[in-house]
Amino acid sequence: MEERQLLDPIRNVTDTLIDTSNFNVHQLRSYIVDRFSQEEKTNHLLVSCLSFGFKNGVPLDADMVFDVRFLPNPHFVPEFRKLTGQDPKVAAFVRKFPQTKEFLTKVTDLMLYLLPHYIQEGKSYLTVAFGCTGGQHRSVMMVEEMSKRLNKAGYQVKAVHRDMPR
Repeated sequence: MEERQLLDPIRNVTDTLIDTSNFNVHQLRSYIVDRFSQEEKTNHLLVSCLSFGFKNGVPLDADMVFDVRFLPNPHFVPEFRKLTGQDPKVAAFVRKFPQTKEFLTKVTDLMLYLLPHYIQEGKSYLTVAFGCTGGQHRSVMMVEEMSKRLNKAGYQVKAVHRDMPR
């Protein structure tokens, strides 16, 4: 009752009144977007592809986490140790293994299946994390590749490398 009294001055000058009693949060968001959006309905989902090293902890804000420590580690190849997964030679090394190709295909298929459902649910952003031991090589290469693939499929994607040297 006190809330109604406090809001009464606003209620008297408003153009629109929405009774939210029968909405859950998803229904309310959908109703407001449908009712007040000036733009055509488009894909406004931002996908953040995040690389990280498990030795520094799993990112708390990740919606999905993929562990790529099963892939051969470029860290043990002396010429790659000081490079990152953004270097073409390191990326080619990681990419050359059959399990890398199969993993990329399966994860790409999974993401292309899931993203339209997240959009339909009203999700605005999604963080997909790829982790390896140190966050320098395998996870970085995966994020770069997945970002390209999702971008090519029409999604807004941002690549973030949490543990790469600055």
